[in-house]
Amino acid sequence: VQLQASGGGLVQAGGSLRLSCAASGDIFSINLMDWYRQAPGKQPELVAGITSGGTTNYVESVKGRFTISRDDAKNTVYLQMNSLKPEDTGVYYCVADTVAGTHLWGQGTLVTVSS
Repeated sequence: VQLQASGGGLVQAGGSLRLSCAASGDIFSINLMDWYRQAPGKQPELVAGITSGGTTNYVESVKGRFTISRDDAKNTVYLQMNSLKPEDTGVYYCVADTVAGTHLWGQGTLVTVSS
């Protein structure tokens, strides 16, 4: 499985961005897709996840502002981020959990929110 994330950039506080993560390869082995972020000097944290059945979960700090979704026809997972705050700044990674139990990370995309 290969993961290609895109959509990061610089945005002012209160703005919006949509991240995309395109999966290729053995996509049928994926049963969960997550978005993690890593702020400068901090450990990565789970931001949102979506199962193959469409069940979603979010870290408390983004509930009501971020929405994770998937388009199976395009093998793509999205993270719509609204009402962005400076503390949302970080490198965002898409991560695939496979039925074999592996945890595959894509390359990150940088999100910078200015105050």
